[in-house]
Amino acid sequence: MRKLIYVIFIVFCIQNISAQDLKQEYQKFVKSFISNVKSNNKEGVATFISFPLGREYPIPAVKNKADFIKRYDQIFDATLKKEIINSNPAKDWSEMGWRGIMLGQGDIWIDTTGKIITINYQSQVEKDLKNKLISSEKVKLHSSIATFKAPVYVLETSKFRIRIDDLGNDNYRYASWSIKKPMSEKPDLIITNGKWISDGSGGNSHYDFKKGAYLYECYITVIGTSDSPPALLTISQNDKEILNQDAKIVTK
Repeated sequence: MRKLIYVIFIVFCIQNISAQDLKQEYQKFVKSFISNVKSNNKEGVATFISFPLGREYPIPAVKNKADFIKRYDQIFDATLKKEIINSNPAKDWSEMGWRGIMLGQGDIWIDTTGKIITINYQSQVEKDLKNKLISSEKVKLHSSIATFKAPVYVLETSKFRIRIDDLGNDNYRYASWSIKKPMSEKPDLIITNGKWISDGSGGNSHYDFKKGAYLYECYITVIGTSDSPPALLTISQNDKEILNQDAKIVTK
C-alpha cells in the first residue's frame, strides 16, 4: 500500500471524480459498512475486509479476521470512524471504474463486491508503530545501509535479495545480496540516486538505479495479467538486457 496506491490512485482519482451519485447497488453495502462502524461492531466490520489487508511497511499486513479484531482500534481510530460515520453513501463515496469505490480522496477503497481492499488512512498509533519498527529494523541491518528515511521494498529473485530504501528528496537506494546472505551482512552492491517512475494510472511503477554502464530496474506490478509476477528485476549493460528475473515482494 505504498506510493503505488497512496499517490497514483489518489491523484488520478481526484482528477476524475464524477458528480453523479453512487449507484444504489453499491450504496447498499456502503450503508451496511457505515452502520457496523457506527455500532462499533468489530466482527461486522471484519466481514467487509479482504484479507490480507496491507498496512504501510514495515507494519505487518492484517492476516485474518482474528488479527483484524485485535488491531481494530489501531486502524479505526476516532478520526477515521468519524469520517466514515458522517459520510453520505451517495455523495462521499465515488465509483472509480475498475479501481473500485473510494471514500473521500481515497482513505478507504472498496471493490464492487463490497470488500474493503485498501485502507490508506494511518492513525497516530500506526505512525508511532511504524517509526518504532523502522528503528528496530535499522539495528539489524549492516551499518553501510542502516541510514534511510523510510524502507520501501524487500524483493527476492531466485538468485538475489534486493532492498530498496527511500533516502529522501526523491533519492532511492538499491542494495543487493546473494539470496543466501542475510541483510545483516554487507551488501554485494549498493547504488544510490535511484529514481521512482510511474508506469501509468494503473499503479504499476519501477525504480531505476544506474551504475556506470549498468542499469538496474525493479518493476512493481499492481495491475497485471494472471501470470504476471509481483515484481521483476532487469539488468542492462550499455542498453542491452543481460538479466531478467521474476521477483516476489517479501515486504512493502
